[in-house]
Amino acid sequence: MIGNVLTKIFGSKNDRDIKVLRKTVELINTLEPSIEPLTDSQLRDKTTEFKERYAGGETLDSLLPEAFAVCREAAKRVLGERHYDVQLIGAMVLHQGKIAEMKTGEGKTLTSTAAVYLNALSGKGVHVVTVNDYLAHRDVEWMGKLYHFLGLSTGAILHGMDDRARREAYAADVTYGTNNEFGFDYLRDNMKFALEDFCQRGFNFAIVDEVDSILIDEARTPLIISGPAEMSTDLYHKVDAIMPRFCENEQYTKDEKARQVLLTDEGVLLAEELLGVDNLYDPRNINYLHHVNQSLKAHVLFKKDVDYIVKNGEVIIVDEFTGRTMEGRRYSDGLHQALEAKEGVKIEKENQTLASITFQNYFRMYNKLAGMTGTADTEAPEFKKIYNLDVVIIPSNRPVMRLDLADVIYKNQAAKYRAVVREIKELHKKGQPVLVGTISIDISEKIAEMLKKEGIPHEVLNAKQHDREAEIIAQAGQLGKITIATNMAGRGTDIKLGQGVREAGGLHILGTSRHESRRIDNQLRGRSGRQGDPGSSRFYLSLEDDLLRIFGGDRLTSIMNRLGMEEDEPIEHSMISKAIENAQRKVEGHNFDIRKHLLEYDDVMNKQREVIYNQRREVLERNDIKDIITDMTSDLVDELTTSVVQERKTSEDWDWLAFEEKVAELFSVSPGWLPTARAELTRDLLRGMLQAEADRAYLAQEERNGIEQMRHLERMILLQVVDALWKEHLLNMDHLKEGIGLRGYGQKNPLDEYKREGFDMFGLMIEAVKAQTISSLMFVRIVQEDDVARLEEEQRRKREAELEMMMLASAADGQQTVQQEVDKINRNALCPCGSGKKYKKCCGSLS
Repeated sequence: MIGNVLTKIFGSKNDRDIKVLRKTVELINTLEPSIEPLTDSQLRDKTTEFKERYAGGETLDSLLPEAFAVCREAAKRVLGERHYDVQLIGAMVLHQGKIAEMKTGEGKTLTSTAAVYLNALSGKGVHVVTVNDYLAHRDVEWMGKLYHFLGLSTGAILHGMDDRARREAYAADVTYGTNNEFGFDYLRDNMKFALEDFCQRGFNFAIVDEVDSILIDEARTPLIISGPAEMSTDLYHKVDAIMPRFCENEQYTKDEKARQVLLTDEGVLLAEELLGVDNLYDPRNINYLHHVNQSLKAHVLFKKDVDYIVKNGEVIIVDEFTGRTMEGRRYSDGLHQALEAKEGVKIEKENQTLASITFQNYFRMYNKLAGMTGTADTEAPEFKKIYNLDVVIIPSNRPVMRLDLADVIYKNQAAKYRAVVREIKELHKKGQPVLVGTISIDISEKIAEMLKKEGIPHEVLNAKQHDREAEIIAQAGQLGKITIATNMAGRGTDIKLGQGVREAGGLHILGTSRHESRRIDNQLRGRSGRQGDPGSSRFYLSLEDDLLRIFGGDRLTSIMNRLGMEEDEPIEHSMISKAIENAQRKVEGHNFDIRKHLLEYDDVMNKQREVIYNQRREVLERNDIKDIITDMTSDLVDELTTSVVQERKTSEDWDWLAFEEKVAELFSVSPGWLPTARAELTRDLLRGMLQAEADRAYLAQEERNGIEQMRHLERMILLQVVDALWKEHLLNMDHLKEGIGLRGYGQKNPLDEYKREGFDMFGLMIEAVKAQTISSLMFVRIVQEDDVARLEEEQRRKREAELEMMMLASAADGQQTVQQEVDKINRNALCPCGSGKKYKKCCGSLS
């Protein structure tokens, strides 16, 4: 109560922030008369002047008023558009490293240019992150004219580009690209064998367009680069064939809230009978259990033309938030293969993780991060908690004139769709354009079929018309146009009203159901009423809609029945509206928990990832890592000495046999060097003798192979060993995560257990890196002088070929994967690292 009174007197924090920024806008406006008379050349020279002043010690904040005034004048000349005052406010919010919430049609793309221009003056690069390749390409072409006029370079990172083109784009002052491309380039860079092959040059400042879509919606799907695992696909067909025998409530139960399917006792018995196994839960049959669970999920929870489509013999995921197809992306953990078996298309092999990162941890690497969208305020607590990003609501340039009508609810879906078609027909008669929002391809095609029967011309925009998205959505505001689109389709493309449309009432938004998130509904509504245009919106719901059915419960149905509503009679009631909002809040909270849970686990991996990537980078930056090898040798000597010394026994009774075998294995040293009078040895004396012998053995290697060649081998072998063991560690961590939830039954916190065991596993991996590296270096033999260069070049080419073959991929099930084919090496062939051992006894023992 007191808070409301104070807000009325002093204004909200958002109002106060905007008030402060308006003073800077006034200063920018006073500079306009002095900037306007400048010639194009003089205007461009301002960029050079600003860069020199920045290099001389001036801050970007002090340069802001002049830089914004120059950028606005350049936009007038090049684009024919002058930044509104509110757009300058939005640009200042972006420069401050915050999220600017601007209503649809307020010109976010132009807004960003002032902040981009100012921050590009530092010469450290600015990344502008978009939701798809189309927008990245469009914006770099469109806004690139402005940046080029001002003397800045631009680049775009698009799917399918080679490394050379990517390096050029990242070297530019301003780089556009999708979140996936930026994230995957980071992972790929950290799998390379030479610094000059790296594409990215650092993480200075990023502006994320449609920030809620990228940092909230897509944050449930980590980026993963993977290679095919050694596993047959026959079992998928075998398990898929028995699925028709399973019935709900008899052999399995379904939890739609959690999107889980659980076998009943009868289901377990039926699976055992049909698959010919005695006990499905026997560790030997765990693979059968996994396949049955994934196949059930594919058949029961995942629907064709809703969750995925089948196109050209491939199962292609449909993004649940945007309705766009996600080409090349695959569900993880065998689910995609189960869907392929279900649809009777070719089954691809499962994958093994080689590198991964979440969007949360990727974007938190930037020194400064900002974002812009039409809907962020509802997720403000999450933006603050996860990314430390504040949300500032930017006032619109003109008042919003759209009329948002109350929701109408029907008893069932059939009645709802009949009402939808009736409204479309009425509006079409008076020429008012209608944008119909649906949550799936299936529903969009159902409504399209109903309109076709009524003889109403219309356009359909869903995953099957993905290529024509911008073209279809740009025409949605023309007189009498009816456009059916999956929710949020066409996001980033302006809908401009055609002639006579304002008189007809503007664009009408017709939602065929509520989305899980209020933010998605607001995005759909925001397609209408841009820049003071007239417009209207209304959502149609039914008690059979998933949102109300799953989260609303039987209470809503009983209310409808109590009110005695007929099938085709709608209801508008505050109690119903409140129930819908509560259902959406529940789902939003549930999705936040999923993202938070994912981040908590990835934070464990992130610390380990930083250690490995920093070690790789240190090795790549230096020509001589002899000191690192010396430290590794010293650590191994310590461990070996500690392992043989047994305090309660005399030195004669220490485990000398195991010690001699380990010394020979690690240092290629014959045990004959050990003194016969073992009784007189102390721990320190033994350590000193072993260190001296290891040093002598390594010195002999340097003399045999050449000092320069050994420096090359040290770098190459350490990188190979780190990469091989890191890949194995990622697989082990995946397995640990899969089973860690069961620790809860033992009254233990699964996350704490994951941290503890993950730390122990990482420690073992670091020890294995030391042992494998030193062992390989002690055994390696160079036959010809150019062998090292040849091996290094082969390894580099092989990795480049692997990286080129990677395709962008993701899994809405919680993972994104990139298919990668890895060349197979004969296990009995000599190891390519040059150790002289067979592959299976050397690097092959790691894979």
